[in-house]
Amino acid sequence: MPGTRAWSFLTNHAQVLIRLAEDPDIRLRELADDVGITERAAHRIVTDLAAAGYVTRTRTGRRNRYSVRYDLPLPDPLVRSQKVGDLLEILARTTARA
Repeated sequence: MPGTRAWSFLTNHAQVLIRLAEDPDIRLRELADDVGITERAAHRIVTDLAAAGYVTRTRTGRRNRYSVRYDLPLPDPLVRSQKVGDLLEILARTTARA
């Protein structure tokens, strides 16, 4: 509707995690464009996810490759019994790896 504010069911952190699962070799610029955030915000979110242990970064030459930890519980209290892989299996365009 015109004049209404856009909102999303998924946080930017969740959207970034989904894109990293779909494309582990994605560049931050592409990631930011896909999620609709700045490159700086994408970098901050990837740093947050890495600090929390949900993502690891491996440097390959001048590029990063991202690995998602599918076995970790979701950080939200209401769904803590679910794993990251459970969410990604539903939302990502790729099959979550156990």
